[in-house]
Amino acid sequence: MKWHEMGAEEAIEALHSNDREGLGQEEARKRKSRYGTNELKEAEKPSAILLFLAQFKDFMVVVLLGATLISGLLGEYIDAIAIIAIVLLNGILGYYQERRAEKSLEALKELSAPQVAVLREGEWRKCPSKELVPGDVVKFAAGDRIGADVRLLSARGLEIEESALTGESVPAVKSVEPLYSGNPGLGDLVNLAFMGTLVTRGSGTGVVIGTGMGTAMGKIADLIQNAETMITPLQRRLEQLGKILIIVALLLTVLVVGIGVLQGHEMYEMFLAGVSLAVAAIPEGLPAIVTVALSLGVQRMIKQNSIVRKLPAVETLGCASVICSDKTGTMTQNKMTVVKIWASALEWDVTGTGYSPEGGFFRNDKKIIPAENKYLQQILTFGALCNSARLFEKEGVYALDGDPTEGALLAAAAKGGLPKDKLLHNFRILEEFPFDSSRKMMSVIVEDSSGKRYAVVKGAPDVLIGQSKAALWEQKQQILSPFIRNSITQAVHSLASQALRTIAIAFKPLPSQGGITQFEAERDLIFIGLQAMIDPPRPEVKKAIRECRQAGIKTVMITGDHVITAKAIAKQLDLIPAGGRVMDGQELSTLSEEELKDAADDVYVFARVSPEHKLKIVKALQSKGHIVAMTGDGVNDAPAIKAADIGISMGITGTDVAKEASALILVDDNFATIKSAIREGRNIYENIRKFIRYLLASNVGEILVMLFAMIMGLPLPLVPIQILWVNLVTDGLPAMALGLDKPEDDLMNRKPRHPNEGVFARGLAWKVLSRGFLIGAATLIAFLVVYNREPEQLAYAQTIAFATLVMAQLIHVFDCRSERSIFERNPFGNPYLIGAVASSIVLMAVVIYYPPLQPIFHTVAIELRDWLLVLGMASIPTFLLAGSLLTRKS
Repeated sequence: MKWHEMGAEEAIEALHSNDREGLGQEEARKRKSRYGTNELKEAEKPSAILLFLAQFKDFMVVVLLGATLISGLLGEYIDAIAIIAIVLLNGILGYYQERRAEKSLEALKELSAPQVAVLREGEWRKCPSKELVPGDVVKFAAGDRIGADVRLLSARGLEIEESALTGESVPAVKSVEPLYSGNPGLGDLVNLAFMGTLVTRGSGTGVVIGTGMGTAMGKIADLIQNAETMITPLQRRLEQLGKILIIVALLLTVLVVGIGVLQGHEMYEMFLAGVSLAVAAIPEGLPAIVTVALSLGVQRMIKQNSIVRKLPAVETLGCASVICSDKTGTMTQNKMTVVKIWASALEWDVTGTGYSPEGGFFRNDKKIIPAENKYLQQILTFGALCNSARLFEKEGVYALDGDPTEGALLAAAAKGGLPKDKLLHNFRILEEFPFDSSRKMMSVIVEDSSGKRYAVVKGAPDVLIGQSKAALWEQKQQILSPFIRNSITQAVHSLASQALRTIAIAFKPLPSQGGITQFEAERDLIFIGLQAMIDPPRPEVKKAIRECRQAGIKTVMITGDHVITAKAIAKQLDLIPAGGRVMDGQELSTLSEEELKDAADDVYVFARVSPEHKLKIVKALQSKGHIVAMTGDGVNDAPAIKAADIGISMGITGTDVAKEASALILVDDNFATIKSAIREGRNIYENIRKFIRYLLASNVGEILVMLFAMIMGLPLPLVPIQILWVNLVTDGLPAMALGLDKPEDDLMNRKPRHPNEGVFARGLAWKVLSRGFLIGAATLIAFLVVYNREPEQLAYAQTIAFATLVMAQLIHVFDCRSERSIFERNPFGNPYLIGAVASSIVLMAVVIYYPPLQPIFHTVAIELRDWLLVLGMASIPTFLLAGSLLTRKS
């Protein structure tokens, strides 16, 4: 239905509602069952059972389960049961971590669900917006978020910020009159208000015409949710690694069976040996450990105010080479702050940021007390009285209910010891004429404690200058001469050149009796002065940008603000290097994709851009080979967020659609949080490399000890259940602990990792093979020493081999903490690793010395003297290579 073409009463009738009574509770319940809850529906999530089963779809796990089935059919029941138990444990762990990440997002969405005022059975009630149904009558005022799509019934100075849908940075002025303009766009529908948009000024009422996925926002959300999700580089590489390992396992199985049969062994015996090697080749715990490492990183990131929606995307953060960041609220505080006051030809600096009353007034670096300066006190007082906003304190933090500009005026007055609630003891507001975009001003009629009445007006400087006949100038009231008018205009231009927004304040005395019209109140004024404000940078952002630059990451500011404002903030943040360019939306629109691609690397600030430009910027940077992180909060930002390599949405100001399109949500909307997330992403990837190195080197050692023994015609040094125990239990705990390793000191001084870098880059393949070879050789030598000493004690020799393999791997894990050498890092720097190694040693001792487990794991108690052999051989692989590295360095 074309609601914008209907009159207000016609819309009420069409919805079978009543603007005086609203809907009845029973009728609301029926409509809710018909239309559903007023929420953006997410893409259907798998059930808990399917999510749990998904943990076992990994190729390596499937092959392992196949080997388990074969072991069971061959009568190796204990081995089969043990494998299944450990695989189930890994599946439960992966399921638990995915559910935790999911619940973090659900909790955030619950927090951001707005409350609305709805008319039910003749009473105004507060309820969650998800309870709204078509036909509900709602009301809203400055600071409220619109809970559903509504046809406006009344609008009193109503302005709504709709950039989330339209990309317009200026709030839309609303009215209730029907529109007959053919097929208007969303931005032209001034008699409608849309779900998720924010009331910045005035108040109004409306009747709900659309809820949930039937809203303008819901329709866009549906398109984005059905978009294809790309596989991440890490997922792709691990999938390839798994397939390679499976092929290696199958080839080894065939090789061993062939060698064994040629040597005259039984096929059954050789097949079991082949299965043992397959088990040795496959790092069964790798899928679960990767999931756990990512999940633990996610939990750490939540504590740092960033929620990851897609686990593997954490790793992509480590590749980021460009961050495209919104300015307002991300790089700045999104709290307008008065920083200068100009009155009676004098200028004062104002300190303090945000809406806190902490701060002072200075002139020529000398502190000024407003109470001691009549004109300063007067401009602060009238700025606070001609004001419909409200500041309040919650848990020690000052927040605003109303327009940010008015909030800045209230905070400035409070810094001068003139908070509005205190002023209202001495002044009474008799009448208010709300701000109107056509007049560009607001005015109030006030009466002081002595009964004197004044009209107080604030608005655009050029308008108030035109409406004034006099000014407070050089400590007295003077006629507004051309000289004074020029001086005020120059002051406005000077402040504007510093990227400051100026608000003019004027007044005039009124007769003590009789009414006054708006027209009369706002003419023949006495001009007092100007309050100049800016949305100041967040104090931590400058350092974050510098650290990103050291890490080889370029920061680009993208904003809808004026070029002067954007350049001023960028300068304060030290964002633009020598030779860096600033480009506005007009120039951007004239460039072809190829021209923008050529210019992209030199531009650090894009100003006066629309959300559509963001997608163009992302594609240009990607075509230059960059991995782009893009921030956004609106529905129109969603395509750029989706197209970016790492889409980042705002937790506070972000729409549900932007959050659904993103991989990362900033709970505090803070740029510095992006830097922390990139650091965490880099560390997670490095930790994944560490435990891949550890697990594969361990597995190479297991393969070689078995393969060499078979080639030499020796008995098996290890039985399958021992290998499985090492892979899933003894290796698993230290590998998980490596996932908790702290970043190395120089992590954020390295260049971004290339997205096509393989898992085995930077010499990892050599480290895996060389350490694995030495671990296998040391284990086999220990086995041979004992077996040759007592050939009839095969189980004892196998236990020695088992203990040597475990200890060699547990020593090797400390070498994996650094890309360079075991001596580069404090071995006690990761308490989790110390605990994991200690636990693994205890578990090994239990398997060796606890009688009920000995028959299961084919172990016997080791004599004390043989532990010297075990520890000596286990130390060789790590310290031999570390010693040779130190020798080369010296």
